[in-house]
Amino acid sequence: MTRDAGWLNALSKQEAIRELKSCCGATRWAEQMVNRRPFATGDELAAAADEIWWSLSSDDWLEAFHAHPRIGEKKAASVASAQSLQWSDKEQAGVRNASEETSELLTRLNREYEARFGHIFIVCATGKSSEEMLAILRQRMGNEPATELRIAAGEQAKITRLRLKKLIE
Repeated sequence: MTRDAGWLNALSKQEAIRELKSCCGATRWAEQMVNRRPFATGDELAAAADEIWWSLSSDDWLEAFHAHPRIGEKKAASVASAQSLQWSDKEQAGVRNASEETSELLTRLNREYEARFGHIFIVCATGKSSEEMLAILRQRMGNEPATELRIAAGEQAKITRLRLKKLIE
């Protein structure tokens, strides 16, 4: 099925919110995106997504993070759409062939990260191997919480852009 920005513009408010939440789990982000319609192009859609994302509060960012499964897992902390979970599975393809040792380290460090920062580790995993994700996780563990929250929000913004592109392809 070929979709474009016009397809998203034509959806009802609730349908559009549901579709957009598969790209980013923050409710206020999806609502504000819907209120920005119509979008003339995918580039306009992506620009609005970034502008709105960076205007949100840290609580909104945390809501979006909770819609993702942990790296290497299939289930998100909050209710996520089937589309979102399918995309997450493909985005995290690099962990499927991870060694047992790497998988165990990812699981352990994910838990340590959550204990330190109060949210799951978010990384734009598309095209990254399990070893790359593990190295990024280790490096980011040394960040200050406020710095790490902004980095995680930046990773969510990358994920959202990729998913918006998939949504309207």
